[in-house]
Formats: sequence, structure tokens, C-alpha cells
Amino acid sequence: MAIQAGEKIPDVKLKRTNMQDVTTAELFGGKKVVLFAVPGAFTPTCSEQHLPGYIEKADEIRAKGVDDILCVSVNDAFVMDAWGKDRGIGDKVTLIADGNGDLAKALGLDFDGSGIGFGIRAQRFALIAEDGVVTKVAVEEPMKFDVSSAESILAAL
Repeated sequence: MAIQAGEKIPDVKLKRTNMQDVTTAELFGGKKVVLFAVPGAFTPTCSEQHLPGYIEKADEIRAKGVDDILCVSVNDAFVMDAWGKDRGIGDKVTLIADGNGDLAKALGLDFDGSGIGFGIRAQRFALIAEDGVVTKVAVEEPMKFDVSSAESILAAL
């Protein structure tokens, strides 16, 4: 079952783009955080709409009291690093690698994309959390991009 508002972000170890370990407790503890997940770095919707929207709206989102904007994908840290450089994210969004899909699975928001050669991936979603407790979850229907957009999350803040 997918994580719901009022539940705590599960304790999972992930990777920063420099290959340093980071836990969800470190990423979410004592902060207001927006996390959005994409099925894959360098994929069309993720690269041309989802990530750019958060880059463009980062200042407005932070003005609502958000301490960090995290983007997670079931890709390795090297891919996430290259994607961030390619997209020119600067310090607007923090890219986090969920290489084994541990966070996606722990949140109940993974999917099996083996039929299209993706393997296990994160669904497209966004959430807002305060001190590690989810206050809003927005999960996209398959092949859709609406409720997890930067504009939708900005409106929910």
C-alpha cells in the first residue's frame, strides 16, 4: 500500500550524486521537504517537463517555507549527476539516487516496467513532508503528468 498523509517516511539509505550515502532521516529530519519522483533520468517527460518545472518554481516553493526540493529516481548516482549537469539544476533541486528502488518500494510507490525494459522503477509522484511526516501525497495515473507537477505542489503548499 502506498504511503499516506500522516505517515512517517521510511528509513532508507540512498546515494547523493557524489556517491555519498544519505539516509531519509538526514534528508527529512527537522525540515519541510518536497520530494518528487520520476521514472527515469533522461526520459522525455522527466527531462522536459517534470524536473524543469521544479527548477523554474524552486524559489516560489522555497518561499512557502520549504527547506529542500528533492528529486529521486531509480537510477544510479552517476546517472543522476550527469542528468543534473545536463539540465543545469544548480542548487535549485537536490538529486538523489534510489539505485535499488529501496525508497520506491518502502513507500509502496514502485512499479514493474520490465515490459518496456525499465525494470523496477518509482512511479511518478510528489509528496510534501514536515520533519519526516508526510502531509500530502500526489501520485500520477500511469502515463499522466499533472498532480505531481511543480505547479500542483506549489498550489498545495
